[in-house]
Amino acid sequence: MSQFVDESQLNVRGGDGGAGCVSFRREGPVVMGGPNGGDGGKGGDVWLVADHNVASLLAFRDHPHRRAEDGVHGKGKDLHGKRGASIEVKVPEGTIVRDLYTDEVLAELNRHGDRWLAAAGGRGGRGNARFLSNRRRAPSFAEQGEHGEERWLKLEIRLMADVALVGFPNVGKSTLISVVSAAKPKIADYPFTTLVPNLGVVRVDDETEFVMADIPGLIEGASEGRGLGHQFLRHVERARVLCLLIDLAPMDGVSPAEQEEVLLRELGQYQPDLLERPRVVIGTKADVVQPADLAELGFEHPVISAVTRQGVPELIGRLAALVHEARRDAPEGEGVVVLRPEVSGATVERLGEGEFRLVGRDVERVVALNDVSTPDALAYIDHRLERLGVHKMLTRAGAREGDVVWIGEFSFEYQPGM
Repeated sequence: MSQFVDESQLNVRGGDGGAGCVSFRREGPVVMGGPNGGDGGKGGDVWLVADHNVASLLAFRDHPHRRAEDGVHGKGKDLHGKRGASIEVKVPEGTIVRDLYTDEVLAELNRHGDRWLAAAGGRGGRGNARFLSNRRRAPSFAEQGEHGEERWLKLEIRLMADVALVGFPNVGKSTLISVVSAAKPKIADYPFTTLVPNLGVVRVDDETEFVMADIPGLIEGASEGRGLGHQFLRHVERARVLCLLIDLAPMDGVSPAEQEEVLLRELGQYQPDLLERPRVVIGTKADVVQPADLAELGFEHPVISAVTRQGVPELIGRLAALVHEARRDAPEGEGVVVLRPEVSGATVERLGEGEFRLVGRDVERVVALNDVSTPDALAYIDHRLERLGVHKMLTRAGAREGDVVWIGEFSFEYQPGM
């Protein structure tokens, strides 16, 4: 039986771009052969795609790395390199993607087919044929391939259920979901039998069905992380209707009123708007409680017995009605992707006395894509930096002759008027 995993880390890396080629025509009849180096191919991208056929994040637990294919280098005779193949990483519906280090939410893939670009492939370098101009008749340099993006992600699943069963351990949630659906959770007479959420489809009639989630038992202090509180409570967040199950014959003597009070307090402390969701409070294990004892408890909510099915049809009908109303009133859910445009052009950061860093996709690409070891390439880099206004920005930032300027991993000494 496969294991349910609802949290995982994932390392994604786009493919590196292929390098451009330095080549010149060598055919006999051509007196002055020009440059004919081809471009390198772009590296492949890594996409995360929601798929309803994927149930958990188990595939990433022992194998967390996913990398797209590199682009192929360019060749002579204007032959361009092949693009690297992109890959699609399938994740369950309801997956939330966070940055592993900042915990920032990057994407929510809620519906089948939702896609998010997790790591872009690097741009292929241009061959020397691209740099032919009236001023540069025989360019002897080409661009290097750009490295693909790489990042560590944290994936979380928040189950997308219509009804969430919430209650203390051993209250009968697993028994109920096994009776009303085809789900077969583990059932035993000791607390914390359920260690992972179970989903079941409850079919009322030919036109009405809803998804019910059996959330592992909560205890007092769950909203503060006690036990596995946060891990369990997050699965309640997307439920349309809450069904609170109250044990009428608890093993530890906690009264029904105290159970209800604790459950509502933990839900409210974890996420206050959970208390505004439609909810049903139901007493369980009515088959082991005498009517006189039930009257003495002063329990005013309906009661059920999942074993004898007492009150179960009425409960399912009530839940189905609440789910129907919630679906009607709720807007259609959509996948969420947080778009953060990259800094273009260039900006100057002062690192310390006599040290500066130029930041921005355009200026970083000038250095990353070009071979800084050849005079022609260095002259081209200087020309591109001047076009971006880098020299004026450094002067305004207070850079003086001899100061160190960093662009990515490359550094140089600043010379005014260079």
